[in-house]
Amino acid sequence: MSLISVDFKDRKQLYEQIIDSVKKLILSGEMKKDDKLPSVRSLAKELALNPNTIQKAYTELERSGIIVTMQGRGSIILADPSELRDESREKLIEKMEALASEMKLSGIEEKEFTEAALNGWKRAARTEGAKK
Repeated sequence: MSLISVDFKDRKQLYEQIIDSVKKLILSGEMKKDDKLPSVRSLAKELALNPNTIQKAYTELERSGIIVTMQGRGSIILADPSELRDESREKLIEKMEALASEMKLSGIEEKEFTEAALNGWKRAARTEGAKK
């Protein structure tokens, strides 16, 4: 059984969810450099998706330098978690800054914003702690 998952209720495209899932698995250490990804067919069958959706995700992951696909060997993790962390950190900071601006425009005070951010941080820490 694969660790890669999708949520059919999520508005995000399924192939993007697969990409995100692979990145999260690398960042969390559940998948490491040189680990093999499931084949397109087996993952499509497991997730009940069209193989073209899986192939699109794998193609994007390869284009980004996260995986490499070799004839006869399949798709293998190429990315180093530190590279993904740097990329992820930049994107998250941009999102946080945009969210802060939106909240400020909505009349939310700085203290309320920082409390909300801290509560989210603590909730994530509890969830992470429960997984260990």
